[in-house]
Amino acid sequence: MIVHLDESGDLGWKFDAPYRQGGSSRYLTIAMTICPKAKKDLPKRMIIKLRKKLKIAKDKELKASDLSNRDRTDFAMKTVTLLEKHQDIKIAAITVKKENVMEHIRNDPNKLYNFMIRLILLDHIKMHPVVDFVPDKRAIKVASGNSLADYLQTELWMKENAQTKITDLPQESHMNRNLQFADFMANFIWRKYELNHSGAFNKLRTHIDNRSLYF
Repeated sequence: MIVHLDESGDLGWKFDAPYRQGGSSRYLTIAMTICPKAKKDLPKRMIIKLRKKLKIAKDKELKASDLSNRDRTDFAMKTVTLLEKHQDIKIAAITVKKENVMEHIRNDPNKLYNFMIRLILLDHIKMHPVVDFVPDKRAIKVASGNSLADYLQTELWMKENAQTKITDLPQESHMNRNLQFADFMANFIWRKYELNHSGAFNKLRTHIDNRSLYF
């Protein structure tokens, strides 16, 4: 299996100003695709087709935030078709309502970030012998303790009694179309909570593992 992971939102805690006007996002969403290696090109192909449709230059990264609401909803519908046809491809996501996070946890937000991924990911990978883990290098950095992959590996072996071996393969999202697909999923879900834009989310919601924390 191969996992691609990206996020939308931030881990700031400034709530006395509007988001993007000096304030932090009120929500953080982490999303991932869990896919058999033999099918890893299928999500990527959807990004490639959309780039061709929108005539995006090869050296320019296409972010979900760049899309129109119509394009987001259309992409979500195509994603549902993919998931229905290939039921061994999974999309999982978790969103935290940051304003409800306790003060002592805010002092080390990386632990919160790690914990969110642990809550959503391990259930999907603990039955597989080997998993390639591909987070975006530019995602929120894990500054405390061991790396994120080391943390997940320890949780799998020591708490889940699983034999899964994680291979950590961080990459730059602008070079990896599958990471861009994960960015789309994170953004579609985050927009529902942060901006109350639910068109794309409503298409996906019954086809993905979508969880929340501190709601």
